[in-house]
Amino acid sequence: MTNRYVFPHKDLLGIEPLSPQDITAILDQAKGFEEVCERPDIKIVPALRKRLVVNLFFENSTRTRNSFEIAEKRLSAEIINFDADTSSLSKGETLIDTALNLEAMHPDLIVMRHSAAGAHALLARHMKASIVNAGDGAHEHPTQALLDAYTLRERFGRLDGLKIAIVGDIRHSRVVRSNLWLLTKMGAKVTLVGPPTLLPMELKETWPDVDFSFELDPVLPHMDAIMMLRAQFERGTGQYIPGAGEYIRYYQLHAERMKRAKKDVAILHPGPMNRGFEITSEVADGPNSLILQQVTNGVPVRMAVLYLLVVRQGEHHPLT
Repeated sequence: MTNRYVFPHKDLLGIEPLSPQDITAILDQAKGFEEVCERPDIKIVPALRKRLVVNLFFENSTRTRNSFEIAEKRLSAEIINFDADTSSLSKGETLIDTALNLEAMHPDLIVMRHSAAGAHALLARHMKASIVNAGDGAHEHPTQALLDAYTLRERFGRLDGLKIAIVGDIRHSRVVRSNLWLLTKMGAKVTLVGPPTLLPMELKETWPDVDFSFELDPVLPHMDAIMMLRAQFERGTGQYIPGAGEYIRYYQLHAERMKRAKKDVAILHPGPMNRGFEITSEVADGPNSLILQQVTNGVPVRMAVLYLLVVRQGEHHPLT
């Protein structure tokens, strides 16, 4: 398996700067790495051998962090997991000073999650290493959008022309912003659904072709896929809704509501789920759910991102 595509970006800071060609190249490369992940024996390739990857997580993460670590190990990378809680940051060191100290260790790639939007761009301006955004505030989460797109393309064979509803806490979601950039670039038709307090209308200025709906039921019959979002109570979602009962009544995806949807509709959720709030277990674990497949697909997609950034740096490693 070879790949002659040269990723034209030093970093993956978000989906916004990517072209449809960039996105397609990542998804196509991920398909090759999926074959590696599904091998019955050795699931490792030397693509990042002798490359140093630093995982720099300033926010809690389970799926994303573990997915990146598995991807790095399957690419044979050397890995450093940076613990922000026990680092000099807890003593008052600035992010820039941390970046400069990391730069002195000559890493090739830094995977970072941070609560501040734009933190990755700040780091990228001060470092030679490639920066991968694993989530920054409510700004973007590009690899989540890429694995969502990969999952949808795997299910339907295309993205162009798909009708996709994204439902729930739109206001606080970095996932929705990355998905809006990606899905609209790739020709999908997106409808955002949520209560008026969680559905910022100013998004229309950036994505004028996206539809908005304050009601879920009328939207369901027309969708090929429904992506439910977690209610982010830690970011203040509770202040924007009158109560759990009313939210569940109008926006929870449950078995009875699923009867309005197409029989083959795909159900996605970036996780973690609030089971019994935005989605019931019957739906999350049901035959239409692709939620666990999203988790599975996260590894080859992140392998593809890391590999293409290394290819950009001018060194081609064998993939087998």
